[in-house]
Amino acid sequence: MPLILFNKPFQVLCQFSPQPGRATLADYLDVPNIYPAGRLDADSEGLLLLTDDGKLQHAIAHPDKKEAKTYLVQVEGVADAQTLARLQAPLNLGDFVTKPCQAVRIAEPDWLWARNPPIRMRQDKPTSWIAITLEEGKNRQVRRMTAAVGLPTLRLVRSSIGPFSLATHPLMPGEWTEVPAAAVMGAKQRRG
Repeated sequence: MPLILFNKPFQVLCQFSPQPGRATLADYLDVPNIYPAGRLDADSEGLLLLTDDGKLQHAIAHPDKKEAKTYLVQVEGVADAQTLARLQAPLNLGDFVTKPCQAVRIAEPDWLWARNPPIRMRQDKPTSWIAITLEEGKNRQVRRMTAAVGLPTLRLVRSSIGPFSLATHPLMPGEWTEVPAAAVMGAKQRRG
């Protein structure tokens, strides 16, 4: 029952099937019978978990399991206390209302790799970094949340999923590691 931690690079599709002209997981992982537990859109970077265990995949990815995920988000604009409070409260995004979450302003992480290609910033607009921790994960939710409070996302990096983090498993984009079975079993027991 392997659990693979993978640092998904920018513009890589979260699938193994080939897409003409697009990079996929198959370009980085040659491990048979594994599947992503959750997804990251092509414009997002960071931690992705893959496994061959359907129950573990369900436990990680299913919204009812409430597995906390932390995203580091560079936004255009200044993330002040009022904006952070709006992000933390339930936020109506039109087709759904978010659950309360954690959102704090942070300094740009010094361990973070340079993105290739670099983000496009406007010289006349400041940027801020926010750490957002959710226990849900709708399609493009973080981007939609920051846009709803007037802070468009410039860069989005998932740094952790439950007990697994790029801080404790430092990987550069495109790198992966297999987590020992004992760590996987411990994570399963914490999930109940």
